[in-house]
Amino acid sequence: MTAKKKIAFLGTGLMGAPMVRCLLKAGFPVTVWNRDGAKAAPLVADGARQVHSPSEAAAGADVVFTMLTNGTAVSDILFDKGVADAMSKDAIFVDCSSIAPPIAKENAGRLADRGIRSLDAPVSGGTAGATAGTLAIMAGGDAADVAALSDVFAALGRVTHVGPSGAGQICKLANQQIVAVTIGAVAEAMILAEAGGASRAAFRDAIRGGFAESRILELHGQRMVERNFVPGGASANQLKDLDAVMAMAESLSLTLPLTHQVRQEFADFVAEGGAEKDHSGLLLHLEELNRKDQA
Repeated sequence: MTAKKKIAFLGTGLMGAPMVRCLLKAGFPVTVWNRDGAKAAPLVADGARQVHSPSEAAAGADVVFTMLTNGTAVSDILFDKGVADAMSKDAIFVDCSSIAPPIAKENAGRLADRGIRSLDAPVSGGTAGATAGTLAIMAGGDAADVAALSDVFAALGRVTHVGPSGAGQICKLANQQIVAVTIGAVAEAMILAEAGGASRAAFRDAIRGGFAESRILELHGQRMVERNFVPGGASANQLKDLDAVMAMAESLSLTLPLTHQVRQEFADFVAEGGAEKDHSGLLLHLEELNRKDQA
């Protein structure tokens, strides 16, 4: 019987912690590290081993996952905090963070120079998908490396090889475009329906199953009805992703008017104090715009 791969998981926040629990449930031995150790400590009760440095976690691991805030954090962990030096040449690095594609490509190149294989494998599905093990995983890198980790990815969700290094991050940015624009569309529709005399909750129920159906309508539409904006996905992170989309669009000489507009709305919402509210909280910003217009 083949032994389970040993996994190091660096970054155990809103997404990382439930992903670790899915790996543990699937029987993988997991060593965890988080900058704020208090966020990793509860995973010990689930069977994880906690260590106090990322390099210690990476030493002896077959797979090293990162789920960090941005590209700077990923590069710092790899090359300044000693993870790349600690990794075995037989190990595979898997970055599930959402970072700019050029940074993902640069990290992959620097790791390849050291003889280390890597995948950029951002995810979609939010905390609900991370908890249920139903994430959509977009993997950039060598197809053979994706296949080699099929058992690991299966514990987390559904993986698709989308192209060479950096392609996973490009697909995640495209995913975030759709998420942001759809959140904006659902929020505006909620405002219109209520202004016209309809119940927001009844409006959402009425269009479920029609052409407007989506996970955004299902989950974030419900958040808007309940006015529950405790973050599953923080608006600051949504803005970070939209900034990366627009930078990529500029580098490719593309005009993306819908994305440009919703990016501005998120920038205004974050500036108004909405950074740590769920991205469905864009509704609050759009409501405020309409109050000003009607004053």
